[in-house]
This record gives sequence, structure tokens and C-alpha cells, in this order.
Amino acid sequence: MTETTVYDAERVQAWKRELAAAPYRSYLYSYPHKTAYRTFDRPKRLEDLWKNEPAETFFLYMHIPFCGARCGFCNLFTLPDKREDVHERYVDALERQARQWAKFAVKPFARFAIGGGTPTLLRADQLSRLFDIAENIMGLNPDLASISVETSPETIDRGRLNVLKERGVDRVSMGIQSFIEAEASAIYRPQKPDEVRRALGLLTEYDFPLLNLDLIYGLPGQTLDSWLYSLDEALSWEPGEIFLYPLYTREHTILKPGDIASRGEDIRMLFYLAACERLEARGYEQFSMRRFARRAPESAAVKRPLDYGCQEEGMMGLGCGARSYTQHVHYASRYGVSRRATESIIADYVAAEDYGGADYGFELSADELRRRFVLKGLLHSEGLTLSEYRGRFGTDAFDDLPELNLLTESGLAAPDGGVLRMGREGLGYSDAIGDWLISDPVRGLMREFVLP
Repeated sequence: MTETTVYDAERVQAWKRELAAAPYRSYLYSYPHKTAYRTFDRPKRLEDLWKNEPAETFFLYMHIPFCGARCGFCNLFTLPDKREDVHERYVDALERQARQWAKFAVKPFARFAIGGGTPTLLRADQLSRLFDIAENIMGLNPDLASISVETSPETIDRGRLNVLKERGVDRVSMGIQSFIEAEASAIYRPQKPDEVRRALGLLTEYDFPLLNLDLIYGLPGQTLDSWLYSLDEALSWEPGEIFLYPLYTREHTILKPGDIASRGEDIRMLFYLAACERLEARGYEQFSMRRFARRAPESAAVKRPLDYGCQEEGMMGLGCGARSYTQHVHYASRYGVSRRATESIIADYVAAEDYGGADYGFELSADELRRRFVLKGLLHSEGLTLSEYRGRFGTDAFDDLPELNLLTESGLAAPDGGVLRMGREGLGYSDAIGDWLISDPVRGLMREFVLP
């Protein structure tokens, strides 16, 4: 590791002030961001993309782009549509796609996730079909894979939960956002606290190995007391995992920046730090800016899934809006947020007969591969293992990205046994740090992107 200090103290402090001034710039849950994707000059054959994929295991993802209503903070690829016939045609299309992609699934699946949207908006029999597609067509072995499904309070019932339980689901994730009706209403989320508690009661009755709950801080009208009330309510159900998201406002979201809870300043960091302390006191460990979990004892595991490293690729995304990651190419369907754009993209997907090519995505250069590796390690508590970086790329991370010295010199990160790891404060700035590490070419593409 490079030992030379490359930034003087004044520059380091100025940089840290820049982070603090805008800590929630970009939620970079993957790199490069989907707004950097473009139409390829020529469609790429999936056979060529997958034949030399080095990952030892794959991740299978299915995207269900339907929900009951669009929340005020949402800019995901999802469409409010409860019509069962629309859902049926979509699952038919997903099955056609799976039959064409199955020949590329040459490695075992270590993980399987169904997300959206709200997958449990589908009828129980339609939900069951997704598992049939995964197992009978894609070759998923549910005894060797970790299986996760997203849900929402109003779609929880015994019929759907029976399907999840019978198909070996390990993790159920439910978005709650707030236990206070006025706060939920302020983000255009039509749910009442009693409905949330009814759903939680059923979920705990089914005793899934891992229950994850999502909450949001910074909601309109939210105070520190009301935020901690919702957090305590969630913790009273003893979830094994909890995700805490700052409220984001983006282009095409109903909520705007002025709607974020404020006392004349952005107080989301205050809410984050208070939640960290509360969760630590309750025995939860922090794994990222958003994820907190209790470590389950080894004896509590129901099955031992295959290993899948967070730094690996090999992610096959089925469904409109799903992204797929090979080592050098990320690809997906077009991205939209407005109702008109989303409807059009889904209609094209459902009408298609051939899913054998990739015509939209991003081809990663050597530099982008390095940045992705750094970001995927650094923004999690596991950190960036410097020897793994050198083993993969043959160079030193600090030589390739000397700006990493700002992290160590500011105290936001420190080397620990050969691992560059951020503490609580550094993780709290993950959105700003992730944005700061975006390359100039990717940033240019993101700025040029016009959201349909």
C-alpha cells in the first residue's frame, strides 16, 4: 500500500466538508449506474457473453415490475397495475425468456431473488410458477441456494406465504417505511399501521429463517422521536435484518427535495446516527450504510447455500427491468420511470419472441472493473481487501486510485489487517463517497441520460 500522503491537511478537510454538505447524492447500489447504459453498436450474443464467465456460482434474479401503487419516493422500474391477466401474460413472457436463457446457466445458482415492484402482488399460483421456472427450466436447486422474496403488507396472506414456505424461501423482505399513518400517507403509501401489524403477525407465524424489514428516515413531517418510534416498533418483531434508507427524491418521483424532513437543515444524518446507536444497543451489527443484522448462530441455519462473493459477477436477470452482469458486460432492458415509458417497455417485453441478444447496457473497461471492485468492497463493512485487489488486477489500489488516500487521511477509512474498511461515519457518507468515485466517462453518460 502506498504510504505517501498525497493531500495536504487543508485539502483533506475541504473534501470532507464537501461530503458533509451533500451526503445523499446518489444511491449507488450497483456500478456503473443504470443511467450510464446505452444501446450497443451491435447486439451482443448471450452465448458469447456467458461462455467464459469465470464466476464459480451464479445469482438468478427475477424482476416483477408491478405494484399496487407508486410510492412518492420511488423511481424504480415498476408499474402500478393489479390486473391478473396482465400479470399472467408477463409470467408467460418470463417463461419464454427463461427457456432461451437456460442453456447459459452452466454454473449452479448460489442465490435466487424475486424482486420488483411487489412480486407477491401476483396470485399464489402465479407466484408458484416463478419457482417452477427457476427450478424446472433454469435448474435452480432450492436446497443449495439462498432464496429471497420481496413483499408488502397488503399482499401478505396465507395462500402466498404457503407458496414461499413450501418452495424453501430463506428470506422475506417487507417494506414498511413508517409505522405512523400520517408519515406513510405523506409519501403516498396507502397503508395503515394495523395492516402492517397484521402482515407481521402472519410472517412471524410462518417463521421464515430470515425476516428483513425496510424503514425510511427523513419523511415529510418526521421527527427524531417519530423516527425512533417506528424503528422500535420494527425491532419489537425481532427481525433478523433491517434496512434503513434515507429518503431520496429524484427526477420523476412525486416527492421533491423540499419534502424531506428538515429543521432548516438536512437532518437525515442525525436520524442515521441515532438509529445506529439504537441498533447497536439491541445487538445488531452494521454491514453497510443501510443494512443491519444479527448474526445467527451456525446451528440456526436451515441449509448451507453455495458460496457467492459480492465481488463476483455471474448474475442472470430474468424479466423486464432486470439487469444481468457478466465479467465485462452489464445489460438490461431499457429503463424508464414515467407510466407511459414503463408501460411501453413492458409491452415490448411481453410481445417479444426472441430474448437471445443483449442490445442495451454497458461494457466495462479495465478502469471501470477496478472501480467496481473497489466500490463493492469499500461501501460494506467487509471492506476492500487490498491483496485480493492486487491478485485480481496486478496493481496496487492506492496507485490506481490515489484519491483513496483522502479516505484514510480524513479518518473515514483505515487499513485493518490488509483490509481498507470504513467505520460508522464513513459508511454514513456512502452515497457521497460512491458518487465521488464514479469515473468521468460514466458521470458524463449519467448526466446526458434523459429519463423517459
